[in-house]
Amino acid sequence: MGALKTDLVTLSDEQPSSHCCFCSMQCGLEILPSEKTEGLTIKPSANFPVATGRLCQKGLNALEHVVHSERILEPLHREAARVGQWQTVSWAHAYSDIAKRITALQAEHGRDAIGVYGGGSLTNEVSYLLGKFTRVALRSKYIDYNGRYCMSSAAAASNKAFGIDRGMTMPLSEIPNAKYIILAGTNIAECQPTMMPYLLEAKKKGAVIVTIDPRNTMTSKTADIHVRLQPGFDSVFINGLLHVMIEENLVDHKFIQSRTSGFEQVKEAVKSFTPARVEYLTGVLEAVIRTIARGFAKAERGIVLTARGLEQQVNGVENTLNYINLALLTGKIGRSGCGYGAVTGQANGQGGREHGQKADQLPGYRLIEDPAAREHVAKIWGIDPSELPGKGVSAYELLQKIDEGEIKALIVLGSNPLVSSPNNKMVERALQKLDLLVVVDMFETETARYAHYLLPGSSFAEAEGTMTNLEGRVFHRRKAMELPGSCKLDYHIISELADALGRGTYFQYAGIEDVFRELAAATAGGKADYSGITYERLQKEKGIFWPCGSIDHPGTPQLFQDRFHHADGKALIFGIQPKMPAEPIDNDFPFVLTTGRLANHYLSGAQTRRTEALNKKAPVPVAEIHPSLAQRIGLSVEQKIRITSRRGSLVFQVKVTEGIQPRTVFVPFHWGDEHSINVLTNDALDPTSRMPEFKICAVKVERVE
Repeated sequence: MGALKTDLVTLSDEQPSSHCCFCSMQCGLEILPSEKTEGLTIKPSANFPVATGRLCQKGLNALEHVVHSERILEPLHREAARVGQWQTVSWAHAYSDIAKRITALQAEHGRDAIGVYGGGSLTNEVSYLLGKFTRVALRSKYIDYNGRYCMSSAAAASNKAFGIDRGMTMPLSEIPNAKYIILAGTNIAECQPTMMPYLLEAKKKGAVIVTIDPRNTMTSKTADIHVRLQPGFDSVFINGLLHVMIEENLVDHKFIQSRTSGFEQVKEAVKSFTPARVEYLTGVLEAVIRTIARGFAKAERGIVLTARGLEQQVNGVENTLNYINLALLTGKIGRSGCGYGAVTGQANGQGGREHGQKADQLPGYRLIEDPAAREHVAKIWGIDPSELPGKGVSAYELLQKIDEGEIKALIVLGSNPLVSSPNNKMVERALQKLDLLVVVDMFETETARYAHYLLPGSSFAEAEGTMTNLEGRVFHRRKAMELPGSCKLDYHIISELADALGRGTYFQYAGIEDVFRELAAATAGGKADYSGITYERLQKEKGIFWPCGSIDHPGTPQLFQDRFHHADGKALIFGIQPKMPAEPIDNDFPFVLTTGRLANHYLSGAQTRRTEALNKKAPVPVAEIHPSLAQRIGLSVEQKIRITSRRGSLVFQVKVTEGIQPRTVFVPFHWGDEHSINVLTNDALDPTSRMPEFKICAVKVERVE
């Protein structure tokens, strides 16, 4: 089929299709000629089995940033970060100079002087190559990615409970079969809008929906019961539910005995959490606690879905384990209309961590310190296992290593850590200390302002590859458009930079499908086994659920039908003793700041703030406070508020609403500079997942005259 040209872009064929670049639904879309957006428009794909025929406002406007006038089209260089103008250079010059500087820094400071920071929206192939590049080309242990800020607590909890981590244990198509659904810390209507029809269909068929969130949201409007819980009290509340289930003998004893271990530990942990005590601690009425506990336990089929609200805490892993307990104690997993799911945030947050971007993992969820895993992957890569470095540190700790002087150079691909990291004044200070910062991106992001090299990568529409959505469904994303200017595909940039470093022999690929074949072989026998998946199968079958260990394996939509992934086949149940947040409120800082997303924006806003149709709906962040707080500080109409934490102080426009827990202040996180709420957030980390505590930060609030 012939290429179709518009004024500024070239479509790859006459009916190009792709997938939305934003949330983990990864809805299918088609790109068509039009009189708008540089001669192009988007419409929903009718044949992708997830969100068929639907797109949200972000998906419908996903092309606007691709053709934006601020897009970087040539490699740029400057000698000192934030000093002087960018100079256009050739790719050959950029590769040569970057490689020369890396080699010199490693000669002086060791191989681990170079770090790599990836992203959760990269394809599986690019995620895989970035991990391989760090360990084979750079031979450094320091790689992590922004998914550490997104899914790590849920991943750690799933591994502890089930022995394996896949975002959802069942396909989305099972949601309408549920009779009781608990949505905790997730605002699906704004964050994954095209997932809502599954919930609405369940409701239409008689399902009860419970939402647990400190705010009244678009999602809570669909709920039968909304629990407006103050951040930090999730495990207290869940212990109350578990207490009722055990006290009233509503648990599934047969399932517990045959398929789980640890029940006695849970009984002991929840013994003192009577509904009356939980009401005193949380403000949630005893009658509501009993109603939810009885309703979920007695329902024939039920599903629990969690997200960042309870996971982005220093107790996030334990919070998640307690929500998993609801499914395990009632036997609601491994069968139709049942399961647990962590609602993935980023486009490829699932696949991004499966294949090597995470500090301690090799492809297929293999642990990098496991000798057998090292031997398997090293053989695929053609190196000796002893050449593989050990595990590094988490994303925020990697940035701390820069501040401490251990890491001298950083390569960033597909992320904007200056905006997305907590306590980002530390991150800003760290970036200024780097001898070399290389950013691969479409725009000069807040992070890229500190770069020495800014290399123009590819957009979602230009890069073929595979993605893994929130269900664990792997699918093929076609190339829909040609690259503009001198932009390069991300996988070419990685391979060509490896060649400049003298390690190109390990990065010889005929095309992106060749990369996927190697990835699939590297995952063979691992927890996230892709070895039975091929491009041909993906194109024919519209996606395959991992694990899929052979070419004739159908994939695994429903996990845990017969056994869990621990050696004995049983799930582990953990008794949780609720703990305090890292920074409790006190007389000086008497309110809880929590952060979150808006329907109009995505992550650090690098793309959506450049999309006029989206940005005009939310041009600046607006803080939400309860009327009682507004009255307490004497707030008048059109006045702004100042929010102060132990790390800084910022001024925001304000919305006064009854729809927020009275002690809680909410601010969205999609902005940088003077609007960056992560100036204030706490960088305390969960001891297991190393997830920062974005959702709880002690603050004081004042009116601004």
